[in-house]
Amino acid sequence: MKTFKILGLLLSYPKAEILPHLDDLMAVLAQEKLLPARQIKKVKAFVDDMKVRDIYETQENYVEIFDRGRAHCLHLFEHIHGESRDRGQAMVDLAEAYGQKGLYVTAGELPDYLPLFLEFLSLCPLDEAMDFLGDPITVIAAIGVKLKKRKSSYAVLFEALEVLSRVKPDQDMIAQVQMEPLEEMSLEEIDKDWEEASAFDNSDVDGSDCNTCDAFPNATAELQNIIGGEKDARN
Repeated sequence: MKTFKILGLLLSYPKAEILPHLDDLMAVLAQEKLLPARQIKKVKAFVDDMKVRDIYETQENYVEIFDRGRAHCLHLFEHIHGESRDRGQAMVDLAEAYGQKGLYVTAGELPDYLPLFLEFLSLCPLDEAMDFLGDPITVIAAIGVKLKKRKSSYAVLFEALEVLSRVKPDQDMIAQVQMEPLEEMSLEEIDKDWEEASAFDNSDVDGSDCNTCDAFPNATAELQNIIGGEKDARN
């Protein structure tokens, strides 16, 4: 289902080439109807805001949200396993699952990067995708809660993923996240925090930044894959 891939694109580092195609992406969401109409309306508001903002401002906002500390880190296992050795095996297992769908992780990519995970879900049958999405849904919902507390527009994308999931997040954990104070870190503290942590145990991959991995390095090709067939079907 292309809905997962579109949400992954919107959660990736914003690139100028995506801007002219945002309306087409919304048309695909509306046609698939995987999200309820009210949620599509919220995503459209997010997209409409992106269209009128300066791209450099959008990029700066993205880095501010997803690179300043670990609270909103898009690497899911950072929140689940931290720096434990279990994270390494979880990475291997996830990469193997990707390979079974013909999606291969290249050097410099970490499979737990949320946009890449959503790319994988788009290759799965819907029921299977829903099962996979349910596994990290509490983490996804928790990031969304933190973003909502910061009044970040990106919160609606995490809310959309929560709506898509058939599994409900752990409400005790979500309540705990809601009570936590906002994370405020200086640039020096952020640098020290990432220097002290290895993103992938026993690996030569440098995953020091949350947006290091680019799930869609060729955004133009990905856009054509998503909207090309839909345009042909409508013409």
